[in-house]
Amino acid sequence: MNDPSTDLDSGIGAGSGSGGRNGRTRIAAIGDLHVRDDNDGRYRALFAEISGNADVLVLAGDLTDFGKTSEAELLAEDLRACSIPALGVLGNHDYETGQPEKVVEILRQAGVTILDEQATMVDGVGFAGVKGFVGGFGRGELGAFGEQAIKAFVDESLNEARKLENQLRTLRTERIMAILHYSPIAATVEGEPLEIFPFLGSSRLADAVDRFDNVKAVVHGHAHRGAFRGETLRGVPVYNVAQFVVQEAEGRPYALIDL
Repeated sequence: MNDPSTDLDSGIGAGSGSGGRNGRTRIAAIGDLHVRDDNDGRYRALFAEISGNADVLVLAGDLTDFGKTSEAELLAEDLRACSIPALGVLGNHDYETGQPEKVVEILRQAGVTILDEQATMVDGVGFAGVKGFVGGFGRGELGAFGEQAIKAFVDESLNEARKLENQLRTLRTERIMAILHYSPIAATVEGEPLEIFPFLGSSRLADAVDRFDNVKAVVHGHAHRGAFRGETLRGVPVYNVAQFVVQEAEGRPYALIDL
């Protein structure tokens, strides 16, 4: 297993356990849990372990496999083993059954803050989060031209970026993490088939992040076969925390990031 955390200044953090890190906050980030009806208790021990290794738990979407209330209830039970603040965003799988608001309600009852319209602060760190959307990266980004269906598609991508930017603007702190499900950059989806890159995220999310000097890190999921780390054009570190990617890169299914 690699060293316990990623330090945004020097590359590797020092120490383990929560608290007492020279004014820093240790964040455990994991995405793509994909809890199903037969996963009773699957993550309970993991959340207890995370509670001993971090100050905050961040969930980067696809928390359930089909967005069913029964799946959300199983996850909520596991999350009761988490004794540190927990927050995150939904992913596309959490919308599959057409009741994301019920998934949110169940997780909130378990003490999880689900971000979408409003940012929050924990331990002096600002957290802004949205699901994000597809659209492509850089010169390959889809533009709002032609059929109305294409324009509506692009507008959804723009709307997610606007929500993220609006949240970031409200935060008055020098330490901010942006939480997404879809990727804001191409670098962290590399490893996926090139043909599906446009469906894994959008550069518009990175554009929103790069407007703010106090955003120090971004996490996302969704790209199960992507790369662990990249950065925005401004140099903000971006981590793909889909559990499968982190397991391969770090030897555990969650990333530890000191902010």
